[in-house]
Amino acid sequence: MRIAIAQIISSADTAANLGIIRDYAAQAKNAGARLVVFPEAAMRAFGHSLKDIAEPLDGPWASEVRRVAKDLDITIVAGMFTPGAEGRVRNTLLVTGPGVEASYDKVHLFDAFGFTESKTVDAGEAPVTFELDGTVFGLATCYDVRFPALFTANANAGAHVNIVCASWGAGEGKAEQWDLLVRARALDSTTFVVACAQGDPETVGAGPAGAAPTGIGHSAVVTPLGTALVSLGGKPELAVVDIDPASVDSVRATLPVLANARRF
Repeated sequence: MRIAIAQIISSADTAANLGIIRDYAAQAKNAGARLVVFPEAAMRAFGHSLKDIAEPLDGPWASEVRRVAKDLDITIVAGMFTPGAEGRVRNTLLVTGPGVEASYDKVHLFDAFGFTESKTVDAGEAPVTFELDGTVFGLATCYDVRFPALFTANANAGAHVNIVCASWGAGEGKAEQWDLLVRARALDSTTFVVACAQGDPETVGAGPAGAAPTGIGHSAVVTPLGTALVSLGGKPELAVVDIDPASVDSVRATLPVLANARRF
């Protein structure tokens, strides 16, 4: 299967961000990809109000992403914000394409490194998988990557690929942690990990938006044995890579960590 990761830098302008999605999705389609993954907060970058742009999955922003996916005959994964309870929002991944429709609300909220995402965001409650061309994909968002159980739960639900969409904040050691974590989650779950992050604003001459996490790039596609098939730098970029989901079965026969796992 040919997949694409669209390492973009979203802004406060939701319409402009739709234009970026449209452009990168067209590039991915022209390169032969069946799936294109955009980062967390593709709808609007962190550091700006989210409550005023949050909308249901059948709202205008999501509907336009859905139209793009249909017109291009490609499946799109993109981070958006949907309404939550009591004025909060949900940090949602939209998955849409011909014959494919799913959504995932971020389970593990980023109450770490001085941030308290739970003040403004409602947590999701369950893992989500979807199927494309006979391959099952699991979903995760940013801080989720620090929690192996979500990735193994997706694998036990049939996933051969785990997708992680992120807006990974900069800081001492954060790039090294990201690289380590996406490779470790591939090994934990013996799945391919498709990790798509927001690019680094400094690579295009822009600073971070206030104190909010924005992005450092370093998107990657990692094999079930932890080897990076592609690893990007900080700038906005589209990467296209071929993966063989069927190879996961042979990896699991050699390294049966899912089958051998004991629950305490």
